[in-house]
Amino acid sequence: MSRKIYTLLSLLIVAAFVLSACGNGASTEAPPSEPDAPAATEPPASEDKVTVTWWHITTDERQAAVWQTLADGYMAEHPNVNIEISILENEAFKTKLTTVMQSGEPPDIFQSWGGGVMNEYIAAGLMKDITADLDANGGEWRNRFSPGALGVYSLDGKNYGVPWDMGMVGFWYNKDLFAQAGIDAPPTTWDELLEDVKTLKAAGITPIALGEGDKWPGHFWFGYLATRICGQEGFQAAASRTGSFTDPCFVKAGNKILELNALEPFQDGFLGATYGDQSTVMGNGEAAMELMGQWAPGAQAGNSADGQGLGDKLGFFPFPAVAGGAGAATDAFGGGNGFGIGKDAEPEAVDFVKWLTTAEAQVACAEAGFCIPVVKGGEAGLSDPLLITLQQTLAKAEYFQLYYDQALPPAVGSVVNDSVQGIFAGTLTPEQVVQAIEDSAAQEIK
Repeated sequence: MSRKIYTLLSLLIVAAFVLSACGNGASTEAPPSEPDAPAATEPPASEDKVTVTWWHITTDERQAAVWQTLADGYMAEHPNVNIEISILENEAFKTKLTTVMQSGEPPDIFQSWGGGVMNEYIAAGLMKDITADLDANGGEWRNRFSPGALGVYSLDGKNYGVPWDMGMVGFWYNKDLFAQAGIDAPPTTWDELLEDVKTLKAAGITPIALGEGDKWPGHFWFGYLATRICGQEGFQAAASRTGSFTDPCFVKAGNKILELNALEPFQDGFLGATYGDQSTVMGNGEAAMELMGQWAPGAQAGNSADGQGLGDKLGFFPFPAVAGGAGAATDAFGGGNGFGIGKDAEPEAVDFVKWLTTAEAQVACAEAGFCIPVVKGGEAGLSDPLLITLQQTLAKAEYFQLYYDQALPPAVGSVVNDSVQGIFAGTLTPEQVVQAIEDSAAQEIK
């Protein structure tokens, strides 16, 4: 997830909702005292003593204990391996990782969100190609993952890491307000969404909460619309410089935002509102829906007047299909967490990551409330019905589009957020927005 989201969530989440440092919605159930041991992996041929360094950012003690227990289990099965774990707070991790990357000595396993930063490390030769490991034994390891999520950790058809958690942006809606307006079911197409906005307004209900003062919430609208309209090939062509962000499909995505804006669907003052304000409006039942990531229920509760949020009134539906778009209706937009593999990692380090991405390990992190599983069978650890619905929706995605401000180099991501805000404010046309993004991409992506 983008850096801004992590910073904001650390201020929003209350103790009643145990969310990870990366912003995922959490189960409120206590985790098991010890996760089931994953099935033994086949140890590498060498029995020499090997030290594996692993940096992660799971600072919550209960959740970090899950990782430690899994590491202890692996070391018990592989006595020649010593796993050295360093737990770092999110920002401290980024600073320290930048330093060691500059020195050319990355840890063997480290927290990664994929996207532009990962691609820069790959280009510098700092990450290990694990494609052959994923494809070994008939692709047993590769086939564990939902394909869209695994693709976030690849570049030019090669994998340099794997996900362990993946969430998606979607619509969180107030079922009571929908019923009050006479809306029987959530919209499945963009046109239906616009009609529902009109219906809600006619009933005196604010249709959508938005904190566009923080910019990144609006980028979700542009990114999802572009994913639906341009599809995988459109974005990848523009990002790889074989195409352009001035392609008509990106302009069309901006024009769809103008269609929505014309209906005046947002709460008063949305252009100056923060994401915290957006969550407050939703959590207090003052708007019918918001477009946001998997952490939304916890943020709504933490910012609501009673600290409880909407409870059973809250529902979830995926971003609607856009007629004539090149993207599939099942394509997902969002982000999550993964394991990056350093360039000098020994085979034992890769084997350990296989251990960490078994179904049993995924059940353990889901039960502890800090992941939405991406490995088949891991979903058994989820108990929250909304997160189960989200995970089932995500599992259908053949293509997963990482947040634009994460997928693209940081400088380009900032231009996306800044310029898209101009569409919502009416100060920039879609043509001007995509030209600004293209100009930045031409300069930053080599």
